[in-house]
Amino acid sequence: MCGIAGLFYPATPKPVDPARVAAMTDVMAHRGPDGSGVWTAPGVGLGHRRLSIIDVAGSPQPMSSAEGDVTVAYNGEIYNFAELRAELQAKGAIFRTSGDTEVLIHGWRHWGAAMLDRLNGMFAFALHDARRQCLVLARDRLGVKPLHYVELSDGAFAFASELKGLLAHPLLRRVPDLRALEDYLAFGYVPDDACLVAGVKKLPAGHFLLIERGKPLPAPTKWWDIDFSSRARGSAKALEEELVERMRAAVRSRMVADVPLGAFLSGGVDSSAVVALMAEATKAAVTTCTIGFAEVGHDERAYAAQIAERFATDHRTRRVASDDFALIDTLVGAFDEPFADASALATYQVCALAREQVTVALSGDGADEAFAGYRRYRFQAAEERVRGLLPAGMRHSLFGTLGRLYPKADWAPRPLRAKTTLLALAEDGAEAYARSVGVTMPATRSALYSDSARTGLRGYRAEDRYVEMMRNAPARDAIDRAQYADMKLWLPGDILTKMDRTSMAVSLEAREPLLDHRLIEFAATLPASMRLRRGEGKWLMKKAMERYLPRDILYRPKMGFVTPVSTWFRAALADEAAGLSRSRTLVDTGWFDMAAIGRLAEQHRSGRAEHGRTLWQLVMLERSVKRLFA
Repeated sequence: MCGIAGLFYPATPKPVDPARVAAMTDVMAHRGPDGSGVWTAPGVGLGHRRLSIIDVAGSPQPMSSAEGDVTVAYNGEIYNFAELRAELQAKGAIFRTSGDTEVLIHGWRHWGAAMLDRLNGMFAFALHDARRQCLVLARDRLGVKPLHYVELSDGAFAFASELKGLLAHPLLRRVPDLRALEDYLAFGYVPDDACLVAGVKKLPAGHFLLIERGKPLPAPTKWWDIDFSSRARGSAKALEEELVERMRAAVRSRMVADVPLGAFLSGGVDSSAVVALMAEATKAAVTTCTIGFAEVGHDERAYAAQIAERFATDHRTRRVASDDFALIDTLVGAFDEPFADASALATYQVCALAREQVTVALSGDGADEAFAGYRRYRFQAAEERVRGLLPAGMRHSLFGTLGRLYPKADWAPRPLRAKTTLLALAEDGAEAYARSVGVTMPATRSALYSDSARTGLRGYRAEDRYVEMMRNAPARDAIDRAQYADMKLWLPGDILTKMDRTSMAVSLEAREPLLDHRLIEFAATLPASMRLRRGEGKWLMKKAMERYLPRDILYRPKMGFVTPVSTWFRAALADEAAGLSRSRTLVDTGWFDMAAIGRLAEQHRSGRAEHGRTLWQLVMLERSVKRLFA
């Protein structure tokens, strides 16, 4: 795993200072502590920080072809590089290294952008073609690896793996984007098509950007998409066997490394399945890493130990404090933009534990999105059945009225908190789902904004992004549409950003076998009843794993990493929450009604309302703004 950065002058080939490119990559040294390199030519400069995984002694970057016409800086892993290498050698390509980077050079020369369809991996790369006088940026199908870019005032096009790489360039204007603030407060992360620093963009997952000298900057081109509109044929048993084979292939392809390799193990279905298939694929003991918490109801170490014993892994475990506030500033520095998924604290801790033993770790990320594992899919399916019983006008009148009259009871047991469900039933499925994935609801956001911020937003609403994505999805039913939107927005914006930044912060390469694109494409064709059946998410996957895993692992309630932010803001962080209303950093932005923030904190502290996640958003926002714009 690596970090890349660079500059390209599309109008005229101005000289590029190698020191400037080096400065952009050096601030990302955590992504690649094993080596660095800079390559420049008239009008272009590529920089690279290397974390050596394959061909450790060779494959320095940036890497050029023998003729010098193609140069690449690349972050990621191409899992099928050996097969592509053989195919290219048959076409006459001569390789000088044994790693996967050189495959991109020869692949581009032989296939051009069509090469992307042949790649199985996680990647973000920048490739310069001297003959065509062009720069190509490309990102993997699902957005496992990040890539940011911006146009600078001197005509340069700048790019970097992380925002901090662009911030290292003195010509980047640090002006906030108010719409990105709205996105962040709605979802808890800044989505992949936005950035809190105005003008900065993120190359969307499954897209490439071809910039040719002398031509205007084009829009990114989509080269891959997920299709939920067709259905696989075959019996449940046959599809189960196919699923197992695809999962085996995905795991085995990600076990290729010239450095120590292990796995995260939570004791949940997904990580346990990955460990089971790793153990099947090797005679050596798999290294597994687990962290536990003091909160008994959220400590999964016993389940992880059960799996570790079953597959005789070399198991490492550590108990950590879920209230390790000292990590907050570490996370702010790792993410650059505000990021309020509080489970990032635990993810960072398990990555740090893994890095003590291995350089590469396999995770179970992606199965919930691919196989409908989240509880919200179950709710969405149930609500859609109710919506189908009544005309839209009648639903809006009946459930809208009931929802407005029903008291908001954040403090009550879940069955008594019907207000949200009633209001959801009054809306169409896309509108309701967009709210269900949110953190701070539109009315609360509006109440927090200052008059000038509300005016500046000009009616922009973050949820519209989800609504549009779901309504235009290549899908058949409500679950298809929800999964499609999550894969396009939630997965790259939250889940994969969290894993990339926390793992790279400790120089660990994380690989997600359950996000193998062939597996994802297969899962999308499964009938909805094989993804979600009788309230059981990941139904076919769990059936397929019954041959490997005990039922108490497969069918126990999902737990996940715990970060009790609501408790924090009524106890250890109560003063910090109260202090938000007096924060000079937030006051200076002009974005907020500071008295409204004070009321929010007091309502939460007293237990009259539940605002823990919103307060966490504001804490992370304050610290990020201080770093980005101070």
